[in-house]
Amino acid sequence: MRYARTFAIFSCVALTAVMVRAADGQTSAEKEKELLALLRSDASKADKALACKKLAVYGSSEAVPELARLLTDEELASWARIPLEAIPGPAADEALRKALDSLQGNLLVGAINSIGVRRDSYAADALISRLKDKDADVASAAAAALGRIANDAAITALRKSLPATSGKVRSAVAEGLVLCAERLMTDGRTNEAVEIYDQVRKAEVPKQRMLEATRGAILARKEQGIALLLEQLRSPEKALFQLALGTAREIPSRTVDEALAKELPNTSPPRAALIVVAMADRKDMAALLRSQGWQDLAADDTVTLPTMRQAAAHGPKEVRLAAIEAIGRVGDGSCLNTLLTIATDSDPELSQAAKTALSELRGDSIDREIATRLAKTDDKLYPVLIEVVGERRLAATPALVKALDSADPAVRQAALKALGETVSANEVNILVRQAVSPKHADDAPAAQQALKAAAVRMPDREACAAELAASLDAAPSATKPVLLDILAAVGGTKALAAVGAAAKSSDPELQDASSRLLGEWMTADAAPVLLDLSKTAPGEKFQARALRGYIRIARQFVLPDDERLAMCQSALDACRQPAEKKLVLEVLKRYPSQQTLALAIKLMQVPELKADATQTALAIAQKVGNKVEGVQKLLTDAGLGKVKVEIVKAEYGAGATQKDVTEVLRKQLADVQLIGLPADDYNSSFGGDPVPGTPKQLKIQYRIDGKPGEATFAENALIILPMPK
Repeated sequence: MRYARTFAIFSCVALTAVMVRAADGQTSAEKEKELLALLRSDASKADKALACKKLAVYGSSEAVPELARLLTDEELASWARIPLEAIPGPAADEALRKALDSLQGNLLVGAINSIGVRRDSYAADALISRLKDKDADVASAAAAALGRIANDAAITALRKSLPATSGKVRSAVAEGLVLCAERLMTDGRTNEAVEIYDQVRKAEVPKQRMLEATRGAILARKEQGIALLLEQLRSPEKALFQLALGTAREIPSRTVDEALAKELPNTSPPRAALIVVAMADRKDMAALLRSQGWQDLAADDTVTLPTMRQAAAHGPKEVRLAAIEAIGRVGDGSCLNTLLTIATDSDPELSQAAKTALSELRGDSIDREIATRLAKTDDKLYPVLIEVVGERRLAATPALVKALDSADPAVRQAALKALGETVSANEVNILVRQAVSPKHADDAPAAQQALKAAAVRMPDREACAAELAASLDAAPSATKPVLLDILAAVGGTKALAAVGAAAKSSDPELQDASSRLLGEWMTADAAPVLLDLSKTAPGEKFQARALRGYIRIARQFVLPDDERLAMCQSALDACRQPAEKKLVLEVLKRYPSQQTLALAIKLMQVPELKADATQTALAIAQKVGNKVEGVQKLLTDAGLGKVKVEIVKAEYGAGATQKDVTEVLRKQLADVQLIGLPADDYNSSFGGDPVPGTPKQLKIQYRIDGKPGEATFAENALIILPMPK
């Protein structure tokens, strides 16, 4: 089949070329003239190669002589063949045929390949003479090209050559014959194709050629090829068995289904499982053929599903699992009873496979049948049907609510989970009641999880949040944090207001839950609420948590620069501890600009922040560089202006093991005290770890503006050289 794809690709290229020429009109001819002038010039080989490529679109027979001259050029020959393969008309064919007499080696092989692409039947005699070439590559290329030409002369020559050749040439001849057989099949000459396939598969050829020919021999015989198919299916060779499985998928015949079904009990479980999968693939193929109007080619559905049902219900576990999975993919209502029975099996793997298949069966009629059975069943199938209703998301609320009265906890909790997947917007209150006041205390976690699952999938989340918020006051204290968690998952304006209000309550448990949720809020509209709580929340603990959540939004969310800067200033005003202010410095460093640099420099005036603010200012300055006006003035005014930095000596390591990294640091010097490294960590920057598994230090002797200094940095610390005293 890959040969057919090759021709299809060629056809698409040729068609594209024609379409572009038609669309461009006279412009195409002008473009061709321009490209040919370039080929005649002393332009570089690279430019000429690009011109050849473009001539595949713009070229015509006028370009052939110039392209033909390049067929002897070792560097440009392959590029010249691209347009020669695409340009329509006899001129390109003649040029390639003529080149056969003057080329050798790889250039000759390339020209032969191009003739094969063009399927030039007039070249057949010349190629036939090359089948005995002393150069095996040339002979092999000729064989493959003759296979693409596939006229009577080519076929006869290749068939005679197969027993007379050896090695790679015989493999190429076999490949050429398979190509010929494919062409004969297309032309309706099936008997001749069968003869060729049989000749190749029975000859001493590489396994790949034998497999290709065997597949062709089966398909060419159609239903008469089933015996040969089964022969491969029973072969101890894995490659032949796999070939049979693949080929079985390609024959649209009920007889194949019957043959595969008969093989199941006579083969090993691993092979039987693979045969079942192949049968399912065949059913998919038949459905596709029927959908496209090929009823006469589509296999009848009277063998596959009965076989699969039987295999799923009885036999080795490996085969049962494969059959169950296949039924889930291609089954119908006739498989429902089989799957429901297996779903109650004591083997958990079989049971789960059946439940999965039940959730995957396609068809409205199956949905109706499952819903009907749920309303009438109260036996051991009850929890299975409930689970399947949830997985298929069927509208069966009355039956599921009825199941909440069951004495069996497994049934009740399965019903709650299913309700979480199925209730509509106007039925959410059912789950709210169950979460707030469950009939059975043990059902509370399942009810709360179901409510969360339902709430987050509601189309109108604001309405859902309003209903949840309204239930907060009446909910038991132990349930309120759960409802707050669900509100946070729903999100939106009303949910945010409800959680924010809870954070100001007098209940420490609600304060703790709501402040935590607000700190993790996934939208930036929580920022004003958090800022307010950082000032008004009851207790210093919750104020600090709110402030950190506020800073988190400034650090992580996509915000306008001016809004982020204002948030940083507001956070600084609300900060009570230096550690919180250092978090703001991290935000400034993450978003470098003239404004964040100015704020960092301002914070250098705070004694407990001076060192960190200085590091932040230098880091921002390095990132901004000279791209923003005013940066240098800010640095100068802050005492961080340009300086002359010299590295005297630098060592990295631990104890007596030290690596000289002086030159590495010298290459990274700028006119500031901050030294950036080429990688994110010291080991990568310095060419490896000198003492693996041991904490290391970087020791630097330096001069700034002529004054000597010395500093030591822990591994991977930011390198900012202190100003010498």
